Amino acid sequence: MTYRTRRILSLLLLLVGLPIYVVVAVTVVGWIDRPHILIEVAVYVALGFLWALPFRSIFRGVGREDPDKPQD
Repeated sequence: MTYRTRRILSLLLLLVGLPIYVVVAVTVVGWIDRPHILIEVAVYVALGFLWALPFRSIFRGVGREDPDKPQD
């Protein structure tokens, strides 16, 4: 996958996918009777970590300079 494709996909995931995931996570936790605050925070942290795992390969190296760019 090229650097440009990974960069576009990561931007799309952050701008569209993450807000949708947050709404779904809050809805799912809302279905459960309000747990203790520490348990609720732990659930949100775990869900946030699990969200990023499948997209590690897309996000890796996106903040660096384009390796395909020709050198001056």
